[in-house]
Formats: sequence, structure tokens, C-alpha cells
Amino acid sequence: MDFNAHFKATLDTLKDEGNYRIFAEVERQCGSFPKVKHFNGDDVSEVTVWCSNDYLGMGHHPDVVDAMVQTVQNCGAGAGGTRNISGNNNLHRLLEEELADLHGKEAATLFTSGYVSNWAALSMLGAKIPNAVILSDEGNHASMIEGIRHSRADKVIWKHNDWRDLDRKLKAVGDRPKIVAFESVYSMDGDICPMREIVEVAEAHGALTYLDEVHAVGMYGPRGGGISEERGLAHRIDLIEGTLGKAFGVVGGYITGTAAMCDFVRSFASGFIFTTALPPAVAAAATASIRHLKQSDVERQAQRDRVAKLRARLDARGIPHMASDSHIIPVMIGDPVKCKMLSDILMQDWGVYVQPINYPTVPKGTERLRITPGPLHSDADIDHLVEALASLWKQCAIAHAVA
Repeated sequence: MDFNAHFKATLDTLKDEGNYRIFAEVERQCGSFPKVKHFNGDDVSEVTVWCSNDYLGMGHHPDVVDAMVQTVQNCGAGAGGTRNISGNNNLHRLLEEELADLHGKEAATLFTSGYVSNWAALSMLGAKIPNAVILSDEGNHASMIEGIRHSRADKVIWKHNDWRDLDRKLKAVGDRPKIVAFESVYSMDGDICPMREIVEVAEAHGALTYLDEVHAVGMYGPRGGGISEERGLAHRIDLIEGTLGKAFGVVGGYITGTAAMCDFVRSFASGFIFTTALPPAVAAAATASIRHLKQSDVERQAQRDRVAKLRARLDARGIPHMASDSHIIPVMIGDPVKCKMLSDILMQDWGVYVQPINYPTVPKGTERLRITPGPLHSDADIDHLVEALASLWKQCAIAHAVA
């Protein structure tokens, strides 16, 4: 077989479909976010980022940066290996205690990313709980899907955010050990789950609840504990998983729950045992970010103001976007080629960076520009973005929303 020819032909098909991913080359500048440097060959320009998952700009917060810099100077750049081999750095323990406190749990376990924490925890729970069945929301993230698949446990898919369908399927499972896996905020549509109903249904059937709060931690609740904290449900959820790479502005993932559960995952999950630990400087920076957001609501309130203003401006210009109660604003295009084209024009002609979201991240026919306003976007930034979108809507003959 000519492997290279196969690779190239497959990539050509991806390009023809409009689903080939091209990464914008940008460089974040401390103190100037959401403005970044954009590199296009030998040309360097300034663009405004509208699609970052650093939702609150905490990656540039002075407390976070100072914690990382000081720790690198004290401890060096890396962790030196896995926590089992190279030792359990005190900064890892302090971060886990901070995370457990954030969610009102006994313990927490750190991973190198939110993807790994989902994959490792779900795969291990499904594999190590005898005769377990995992009931997964059909909208769950790829990391959860991969973890469930890797566990080789039986799985049941329930309709997205449909707690009644979950109830029916839990009844059908019978007396087997059951794990209900779902998210709070779904990253592509920005919708929020009916958490109370899901938890009550799971409790009625004796199921273990597994909640992904990746797109909600830092963003919701009086201390940034997520939707589960905002709705007073964290204490009723068995395992809460989150990330340090979005609202907290750093990198890493984690789970929280009872001490026994976290020790169980730590002791068996290959994604923890065989992976180099987070650098101590990352742990220190994450701890600083979490501590700040536990006591400061300024960033969250400013971010919500930016979201409300942008949604109102989009409505006024008839630019279609999916309604939700979250911070994520999907502007619907519905065509992969046109979506990529709009993204390119926004970057080249308007200095606006919004990455196109195409299949397989979203279903075909639902391609979109996913916009995430942050507290550091100015009124002028919002005006410029809306003007750019309105101009392109007219230029490219895209349907406007019906008033």
C-alpha cells in the first residue's frame, strides 16, 4: 500500500468538503488580551480574539502570572516525571485541596488535561465497577465518549438533556450498577442541562452521577464552582470533573468526589499512573486563579455584561445566533465552505479571529462561528465585530434572522 498517497487523498477529500482544519498562528501578549499578534508568512498584524476558552482572561491575570514565574524560579520548569516516580509535589496537593473545597468534596485528583481526566476516570470506573452500565447524554464531549468506549462497559445513550428519556432507560437497565454521565454547559450550542431533574432521576434509581463542569467552572456560582454550585446541587453529585485550561486560564484537568472514589481512580487509572505530572508552576498558577475567582465576582459580572451586549447587537442587526443562558454564542452558518471563508475574511480584512466550527465537532449542516465574549472585550471591540459580521452577511448573501 502507498500509505502517503492514502494520507494525501484522504486529506484532499477533507479539504474539498470544507472540513480541513487550518490553525491560525497567533501569539498572546501578556497585558493586551484579547488583542494578539497574528503571523501570516512574514506579515505580523494585531487581531482581536473572539473564540478563546480563556473565558475570563485569567491566563493574563497578574496574580496567576506571578505565581507561575515565582514557582519556575523556585522549582524549575517541569515536574520530573509521574507523581508516583518523582514524588508528590506539595503544590499538587495544595491545588487538589483547593479544588475539593471549590466543589465541596472530600478530595480531588489532578490530571494533565480535561480530556485526560474524563477519559481516564470514565474508562476506569466503567471497567472496575462489576457489571456497570454507563448512561451517557448523546451530546457528551469526545473525551467522555472515548472513556466510555475504552471501559468496555455496556453503554446506553439518552436523548440530549431529556431527563424523562434518562428515567425510562434507567428503569430498563434494572438493578445493575449505573453511572449517569452528563455535562452542565455544552460547548458548541451553549445550552445548560436540566441538572436538578437529572440528579433526582439518577438518585431515584441509585445511579452514580458523573458531571462534566469543564465549561462552567470559574464561570458560574458565587465562588466559581460551576452550575452545580449555582443551583445548590454540588453536594448531591457524586463526581464533578473540570478543567484548569478554560476559565482558570492555565492547563490541566481534575475530578472531585469522596476520598475513597478519588483514591480508587488514582490507584487504577492509567491516564494518571503513567503520565508526567503537571509542572509545579502550572499547579501554583491554577491555585492562584481558583483562589482569586472564589472571592472575586468582578470578572464573571463583566463577562456577562459583554455577552448580553453582544447578543443584543446581533439581534438588532438580524444576525442569527443560538439562544442560551450560557456565555457561548454560536453564530450559525450551516455550510462548511462558507463558514471557513467567513472566518478567513474576518481575520484578513477586519482583524477579527473567530475559528470556524465544522464537522466532526458539530453535525454537518450546523457549521458555525463560536463566539465567546470576555470581560476584556471593549465596547469598541463589540461594535467592530458586529459591523464586520453585518457587512459579511450582506456580502455573502447569508440569511438574516427573522425579527
